Amino acid sequence: MALAHRGKLVAQGIAIGLVGLLFILLVWALVTEDGNDLAKRANNGELPPAPEFTLDRLDEEGELALSSLRGKAVLVNMWASWCIPCKDEAPYLEQVWRENRDRGLVVVGVDAKDFRSTGRKFVRDHSLTFPIVYDGPGDAIEPWGVTGFPETFVLDRQGRVVRAFVGEVTSDEDKRKLRRAINRALQS
Repeated sequence: MALAHRGKLVAQGIAIGLVGLLFILLVWALVTEDGNDLAKRANNGELPPAPEFTLDRLDEEGELALSSLRGKAVLVNMWASWCIPCKDEAPYLEQVWRENRDRGLVVVGVDAKDFRSTGRKFVRDHSLTFPIVYDGPGDAIEPWGVTGFPETFVLDRQGRVVRAFVGEVTSDEDKRKLRRAINRALQS
């Protein structure tokens, strides 16, 4: 009987160890994730074309096609209302929009994997005035390779990705990188 009990304890210990190992591997994968292929290519100096989308507006009636913004520099921010870092980042993106729209920058928010009603509430709560589109199921963001929220892409006037940010842009270093990317996009 004691031998059977000891065998059961060993099996439980092994199972707990395996679960712990899987958890460590998951955390490692998330921590070392530096973005999708599109983000990696852009951040390595390539200028990959941004995937096209046409989505319903969340902030007003109608649709917005990304291609309709060709000729302008565009900052595309993928977010969701349930995302805590998105809430932290939203005021800064509004500031970027207000400071750069007269220079030819368009900020576009893409609310994805979310409910339309909570997305609209998020826009109101954060007093966002830049164009917001809705991708409820997340189909349009799939070609962008979004791995989590938020993710931000800076596009030049030809619709090419100049820089990508995986995660929120709130650190001073990320803000400097974003300003440089915006300037580069505006000069293209």
